Amino acid sequence: MRTSISVVCYKSKTLANGKNPLMLQVNKDGKRKYKSLGISVNQNYWDFKKNRPKSNCPDGKYIQQIILNKISELQKQVLNYGVEEKDFTVGNLINGKKQKVVETKVGDFFKQLIVKLEREDKIGSKKVHKETLNSIRIFSKGNLNFTFSDIDLDWLNRYEKWLKEKGNKETTISIRYRTLRSVYNKAIKEFVAYKANYPFEDYKISKFNTQTKKRAIPKSDILKIIKIDLSQEKLTVQLSRDLFIFSYLCGGINLTDMANLTPDCMNGNQLQYIRQKTGKKINVVLIPDALKLLSKYHENAHVTGYYFPILDKRIHKSALQKHNRVHKILGHVSRGLKRIAELCGIKTNLTSYVARHSFATVLKNSGVNIALICEALGHSDLSTTQIYLDSFESKQFNEAMKHLL
Repeated sequence: MRTSISVVCYKSKTLANGKNPLMLQVNKDGKRKYKSLGISVNQNYWDFKKNRPKSNCPDGKYIQQIILNKISELQKQVLNYGVEEKDFTVGNLINGKKQKVVETKVGDFFKQLIVKLEREDKIGSKKVHKETLNSIRIFSKGNLNFTFSDIDLDWLNRYEKWLKEKGNKETTISIRYRTLRSVYNKAIKEFVAYKANYPFEDYKISKFNTQTKKRAIPKSDILKIIKIDLSQEKLTVQLSRDLFIFSYLCGGINLTDMANLTPDCMNGNQLQYIRQKTGKKINVVLIPDALKLLSKYHENAHVTGYYFPILDKRIHKSALQKHNRVHKILGHVSRGLKRIAELCGIKTNLTSYVARHSFATVLKNSGVNIALICEALGHSDLSTTQIYLDSFESKQFNEAMKHLL
């Protein structure tokens, strides 16, 4: 039977960025398999009859070139199987088991990934990859013209020693190595690195101590922050207090997620939003104090499209603009919380994360089920937390939240 290869836009699946993934579709002998192309588009920019980007699709030419290259690559594999008179399965073809490895330079592959992340508006991930590449460039004295085969156990040990000599903490070192490992794995999948040379079977990243010291304040200090008169303080200090308390009352929601809250996130007394970091749906039942705080910014939501005065849909349109704005506001919030801690006589270094830790600690000390606390925090580590907040009944969460004040 003839083998057909095409690329389709998966309408049934919408990613966290609001786009739909593009999937390779291979048909042979009545069997069909799909494999992600690693790119996505808004379905409004996809021609479903021709299975290609519309002429007005942003980066449409770039996406179409990727599609053509991948289809051409698979068609060549089909021809090679025919010349060799070898049968093959759809799985063999789509997983590229017979594809020849063509090694590429580490620097070039990193740069390709960074460009791809930028096109996908994955600003945070792009930043981490750029920082890791820059670190490797300095370590290798400006030379990035080496292959993944050169990254062996000795290279990894030398890089670790160099990072420590430069004063990097284990958390930072862990990020560098996890990013490098991820890139190495992608290189293997794209047949530009040999799996046989993979060094991370012997080099264990888990040895790094990445646990951050959890800082929480007691309920009595939370009440001080709520009751302190800030009418004579700057508006940024007042906003810092509101964001801190809202986070504490709403399951430890972080600043980025608070910045992205819109009126559409509200359904009665329930707050429903997609966590920016993990793409997971979070559902929080708001207690009266949280609803009151949110209503304070109701008018702002009508003007800017967002509840809290951080983002403005008229100004912050791209992912990069939003990322930079939130980062800037985080600095103001950090300074505002230091001022609040000073006014309240709180010795703990007050940060936005203290609200998350305090939320968890107060509930734990009140005897609330630890699993519920983990869910509310929206942990992305599935080995620690398997079910998310919206799997808990509203009644359960409502009862738990009564312990906060």
